[in-house]
Amino acid sequence: MENKTTELFKNAPVPKAVLGNIIPSIISMIMVLLYNLADTFFIGKTGNAYMVAAVSVATPAFLFFMAVGMLFGIGGTSLISRMLGEGNREKAKNTSSFCFWTGLVIGTVSMVLIWIFVEPLCRMVGASEDTAGYAAQYLNIVAAGIPFLILSNTFSNIIRAEGNAKIAMAGMVFGNIMNIVLDPILILGMHWNVAGAAIATTLSNMISAVFYLVHLLSAKTMLSVRPAGFRIRGGIAAGVLAIGIPASLNSILMSTSNILINHKMAGYGDMAVAGLGVAMKVNMIVVMLLIGLGTGIQPLLGYCYGAGNGRRYMDVLKFSLCLAFGLSAVMTIICYLGAGPLVTAFLDNQDAFGFGMSFSRIYVLSGPVMGILFVLINAIQATGAAVPALVLSVSRQGVLYIPILFAFHQVFHSAYTLALAQPVTDYLSVLLAIVLFVLTYRKYIRPFVSDQT
Repeated sequence: MENKTTELFKNAPVPKAVLGNIIPSIISMIMVLLYNLADTFFIGKTGNAYMVAAVSVATPAFLFFMAVGMLFGIGGTSLISRMLGEGNREKAKNTSSFCFWTGLVIGTVSMVLIWIFVEPLCRMVGASEDTAGYAAQYLNIVAAGIPFLILSNTFSNIIRAEGNAKIAMAGMVFGNIMNIVLDPILILGMHWNVAGAAIATTLSNMISAVFYLVHLLSAKTMLSVRPAGFRIRGGIAAGVLAIGIPASLNSILMSTSNILINHKMAGYGDMAVAGLGVAMKVNMIVVMLLIGLGTGIQPLLGYCYGAGNGRRYMDVLKFSLCLAFGLSAVMTIICYLGAGPLVTAFLDNQDAFGFGMSFSRIYVLSGPVMGILFVLINAIQATGAAVPALVLSVSRQGVLYIPILFAFHQVFHSAYTLALAQPVTDYLSVLLAIVLFVLTYRKYIRPFVSDQT
């Protein structure tokens, strides 16, 4: 395992090292995308647009707990990859155990809280009288899988830190295939509708979590989830949280911004909310692929930084930025031209379709620059630079997006310009990411590059 990691992270040619990490990561994101699309697709086949709207408004609450998994997944990956780069395997094991047990406890507590407060939670995320019942039914069921959701999202990232990208990919693939297979059976075959989608989602997260646990208890890993390895001190909790909190804040703020735009969009009717939910799904086709590229290179960049190899770090980054820009451009064109058929796959209500079609084409306008954004975010996180990572995380879906959303709502009074708030924010976020990376480079990376010239 150690030789494999060293060979790929340290000695392999840059294109091979990058592609070896990002291809499994992108495949994982494609499977996440497919399972997200599957829920909406098969719910849409019921012909009930209110169910589509209900799943759309419930999604931000679900994303909140994915953010907890990201906290430990991204934070743990950043610290573990740097520890392996330094040759400190014992601290890497302690970090892995810390992420497992802390995530499990948080997931269990969250599960109970959702069951207790599900009705006010549905109102908070923007459910209407027509959609609240469906949303509550969905959240009550997926709550049972929250501990597994957190663990699967945590270790789909952390396992890549030891150079085992294929194992990380396999866990996501197995779980998501199960979701895709179960969706038509439970939603349409058994006529369980929203409950069927929730059960399929819960079982898929359970399967992924169990798959990763089997690997982590085997002799094939450098990591550990054994209670005896659990440590908080020695910079472990601080190291994970320093990068994990900014990473999870981005997802939490994304959930918050989704709740806010659902509330604002509800003023234009439930069909506008349903159309917006589908547009977000279409936009995910671009975003998830680029997230896969960005997260795929983070362990490699973290290893290079931990090993003090600034020149290789920059070579990896340059190659990744070129690759991200090309992929962004291609996927944006595909989704813009294919918006009609994609929206039709989810909605047959003509009013909802009109909203969905327009919103989809508005959302993908930010596609050409999104790859650059996600690569730079992960490049900053890989160095452990907590402050720039925090600033960027609270800016895109918070400090920048929320004021723009409210301003557009007050000034334009239109559902379509309300949707335009997201691409405007994304372009501003890319500019901010470039500035923050330059600052990070000067402080953390340039000293290593200078030493090697």
